[in-house]
Amino acid sequence: MGDFDAIDRAVVDDDGILTHVGNPLVEQRALANGSAVAPLDDRRVLAVSGEDRLSWLDSLTSQALTTLAPGSGSELLVLDPHGHVEHAASIVDDGETAWLLVDRGDADALLQWLMRMRFRLRVQPRDAGDEFAVVGGAAAALAVVTPIAPAGVPVIWRDPWPAIGAGGHAYALTDPHPGSDRDWAEAVVTRDERALLLERAARGEAQLAGAVAVDALRVAAWRPRWAAEVDERTLPHEVDWLRTAVHLSKGCYRGQETVAKVHNLGHPPRRLVFLHLDGSDALLPARGAPVRAGENEVGVVTSAARHWEQGPIALAIVRRSTPVDAALTVAVEDGVVAATQEVIVPPDAGATAGVPRMTRLSRRPAASSG
Repeated sequence: MGDFDAIDRAVVDDDGILTHVGNPLVEQRALANGSAVAPLDDRRVLAVSGEDRLSWLDSLTSQALTTLAPGSGSELLVLDPHGHVEHAASIVDDGETAWLLVDRGDADALLQWLMRMRFRLRVQPRDAGDEFAVVGGAAAALAVVTPIAPAGVPVIWRDPWPAIGAGGHAYALTDPHPGSDRDWAEAVVTRDERALLLERAARGEAQLAGAVAVDALRVAAWRPRWAAEVDERTLPHEVDWLRTAVHLSKGCYRGQETVAKVHNLGHPPRRLVFLHLDGSDALLPARGAPVRAGENEVGVVTSAARHWEQGPIALAIVRRSTPVDAALTVAVEDGVVAATQEVIVPPDAGATAGVPRMTRLSRRPAASSG
């Protein structure tokens, strides 16, 4: 377990990620009420310094960044020429450096791409992951760590989800949005500060939560993530990412034409749905597990979790044509489980966006009699 050896009941996966510390359901409640924090070792820190950093990132990505104030955070996507998501990052600028918090599996590729796009501009992208780590939790809970502040501004990214940012647009029609009460922030700390946090946790002076709990709260909030919801075909519209990661009226960037065309003239070919999985003891489906309507495969699971209130839940990407009231099933290791669909991105999202909001459905289906 390495760094986590002294933490009672800590379970660490093969990639060195803290999975849980004994009870993921209890850890979810602790994260939600601000009494625990989570070492986010599945996140990597990239740093972009230089006078042109914000205008440069603005020109390359889906987000408007030229006026990003020190201490403010946002979210950006790098799209391919056809508008598909290639990379995603959370960003906070401290007045001298733009700090990018990136899923670990995407960090190397994103950095390589940024290095190729420097040209003669005054920008210096670098991998800062060996120097710094990321810790997540409710904003107040992060008081147990000291974020870096090389320019005098603490590097803390506050998740804007599900607020609709300037230039953004929301496709999810439910009101209130299930992520409205989610309080989530991520602090960039030194490696020594991370080690001190683990020492405090080993002495019982700080409470930790693992990746299982973090992901369950994310799934319940319908929050997309590069490492889970993105494949080679993903358009930001399909996962409701226009609300926080895309500015629809900013200057030109790669993939912008597709973003505008789908939003103004067409419909995304797929759509994200939230699934209540039948049975409190059901096995959770793996990422990529088929989702079927009758005998027809209509999509795949992107994330699955066991929530402390809602039981087994999942996010899935399905064909746009899948009826919103279709009875769905999801493949699991020992067979299939029934799934109740809750609409995130409606089938008519895009050209006919702007229909009335829908009342939030029940957060848990009736218990199975089987």
